[in-house]
Amino acid sequence: MTNPLLDEWNTPFAIAPFNRISDDDFAPALDAALALARTEISAIADTAEPPSFANTIEALEASGKALDRVLSVFYTVAGADSNPARQALQREFAPKLAAYSSWVYAQKPLFARIAALWDQRDDLDLTDEQARVLMLAHRNFLRHGAALSGAQEARMQAIMSRLAELGTAFTQNLLADEAGWRMELVENDLEGLPDFLIRAARAAGAEAGLEGPVITLSRSLIVPFLQFSPRRDLRKQAFDAWTARGANGGATDNRAIAAETLALRAERAELLGYDSFADFKLETEMAKTPAAVRDLLMQVWVPAKAQADRDARVLADMMHKDGINDDLAPWDWRYYAEKRRQEEHDLDEAELKPYLQLDRMIEAAFACANRLFGLEFKPVDLPLYHPDCRAWEVTRDGAHVAVFIGDYFARASKRSGAWCSAMRSQAKFPVRQGPVVINVCNFAKGAPALLSYDDARTLFHEFGHALHQMLSDVTYESVSGTSVARDFVELPSQLYEHWLEVPEVLAEFATHADTGAPMPQKLLEKVLAAATFDMGFQTVEYVASALVDLSFHEGAPPADPMQRQAEMLAQIGMPAAITMRHATPQFAHVFSGDGYSSGYYSYMWSEVMDADAFASFEEAGGAFDPSRARALEHHILSRGGSADAEALYLAFRGRLPGVEALLKGRGLAA
Repeated sequence: MTNPLLDEWNTPFAIAPFNRISDDDFAPALDAALALARTEISAIADTAEPPSFANTIEALEASGKALDRVLSVFYTVAGADSNPARQALQREFAPKLAAYSSWVYAQKPLFARIAALWDQRDDLDLTDEQARVLMLAHRNFLRHGAALSGAQEARMQAIMSRLAELGTAFTQNLLADEAGWRMELVENDLEGLPDFLIRAARAAGAEAGLEGPVITLSRSLIVPFLQFSPRRDLRKQAFDAWTARGANGGATDNRAIAAETLALRAERAELLGYDSFADFKLETEMAKTPAAVRDLLMQVWVPAKAQADRDARVLADMMHKDGINDDLAPWDWRYYAEKRRQEEHDLDEAELKPYLQLDRMIEAAFACANRLFGLEFKPVDLPLYHPDCRAWEVTRDGAHVAVFIGDYFARASKRSGAWCSAMRSQAKFPVRQGPVVINVCNFAKGAPALLSYDDARTLFHEFGHALHQMLSDVTYESVSGTSVARDFVELPSQLYEHWLEVPEVLAEFATHADTGAPMPQKLLEKVLAAATFDMGFQTVEYVASALVDLSFHEGAPPADPMQRQAEMLAQIGMPAAITMRHATPQFAHVFSGDGYSSGYYSYMWSEVMDADAFASFEEAGGAFDPSRARALEHHILSRGGSADAEALYLAFRGRLPGVEALLKGRGLAA
């Protein structure tokens, strides 16, 4: 019998045949793909031919394609449409993949070939991109312990295997806590809630097989509930559940996992000769050192905390006038901030939300990409992994560019948050291939689906990542699309958020769900005027998380991460009524894998650049200036990781930015 994951995909755009793939196909496909990949790696390592760029580096680039295909399909469905079988497979696959990775980096003859090419690099007549790919391959092997031997090598392999298991367990525990909690509402509990939230809560209840409305731990439900519910007792109940994820005791508690993860990361860094895991991790980023990260974060923390403290006094006074003689608490902040926003800006999210229809915001994101880069989007009917998914073919001047898939709605089987991934990345070697890119979000369902302003910003953010993938124009897949420094990868996504706030974009696409009328000019002006409202709160909750992440990975690992978290928050003077955006037991960015470990700061590092980059459009001909759009595509979006991130930004802007544009954009400048 054949396996659809391993067969040739004779489908439109050679996309995965989801309609023919079952969960039973994944394990045998993975085993077969791993065996093939080992054979390919061994052939490269064991050849008698002298090492060349073609027979070593390009051969590595061409290897493992079957494995890539199997994993791209599996991790797409495991993250966006999980079930017990897929969770079991994740637990089974994690140590297998870690063992395979350790095996590759332990191939001494292979590393010797790469090292020989590195030593001869000036005599190889390489293109700039080839030189970059060689450097990255050599560095990657070193950072994975290829120069280790004996007991140190064995210990590194054991560490990497265990870290893979821990990351999988952390993610699954969080998903279980999120899926396992809901708060059923009776009619009296709906008092003060806007119609859009009541409809979304009823839809969530129906999906759970209940007759009445429910609040789940989906951000698209719980955040508006905390904004609008006048019931302080229910707000506290919902907030406590939201912040307790991963810390409820029992089988799904993540605190011990976090402690073990930090200890193993520190040991890994020590084996490789670094003072700390933060030093190891940041060496390859734009920031380079923990000191540079802390300097940026504290430059932002001081004015942000001052603003948050001022705001807290105003909100506490509002609460006391409501007759509540208590301290302002974290479950109070959003509620009174929303009331204040309505008073000061005459802006009610319930009034705004009908103008932010999901379909119209998708159209807006597409339209901006068309004006900036000439991309066109045509809906296509493809076999996808869930009925909520939809797909578009992306073309330019009639030529195929990419396939874009959107999976926008929250469901119990989907992990929280929003993300972009490439099921297939752009490359020209060994064969030319166009990317298949997916955006996954967690918006509340509705007829029509309505977004908050934050939701709409998230949609533009993830589509900015998608553009980075779709407009990639490199030769080698290892440097394609978003394969860049972690503190550079958020630049295209955060930059694209700015186009949501361009008045002409909102004027055209923010149309009322019932009447079709465009957003009134007064409301549009209020939206833009309130863009930096409550920015002290938003900045404090983010920067606190980034500083805690950094402190976890400097020096000796904490035996009790929760104690280290508390100490760090006390040290920086965390306002009592604000919590970290991601407390340790639910900090998936940091503990579901090491992608953002020591790197959660990267959103802000990128924001320094995105504020400056958008200013360059405004200084030129405006948001759709064609010369700036061409420069953005040529120097950043098309280049992937084919050159150093700092060099790419300098080529685009001519200089590196300071923090001033960020503070101004957040309304925190003095």
